[in-house]
Amino acid sequence: MSLFRDLIAKAYAAAHGAQSAPGIDVEDLKAMLEKKEDVVLVDVREDWEWDKARIEGARHIPLGQLPDRVGELEKAAQTVVYCKLGGRSARAVIHLRRCGFENVLNLDGGIDAWAEHVDPKVPRY
Repeated sequence: MSLFRDLIAKAYAAAHGAQSAPGIDVEDLKAMLEKKEDVVLVDVREDWEWDKARIEGARHIPLGQLPDRVGELEKAAQTVVYCKLGGRSARAVIHLRRCGFENVLNLDGGIDAWAEHVDPKVPRY
């Protein structure tokens, strides 16, 4: 990612709440998955985004459906939420924490950072 695009992505994520939710770096998530740690991945992007790209093993619950579907997730589970850049997933993390989830983190940089730094086979859009 170019420096300019990286700065734009960070500014967008900050403006949309990513700075107010605890996060995890894509490299740290990769390490957890490689160690086969028990992690629930939740993708809160829209259906068309899910159809374009996803992280293998993720569950898809669009942000707008999360309040109605929160019961599908276990409060005690170690959960990482992602979107494209981190803004929507930060809002999801805040919502989940208000619902009693303690082990929930936002994927810093979202699926875009994952595609750039971890899995270049994941399409960027």
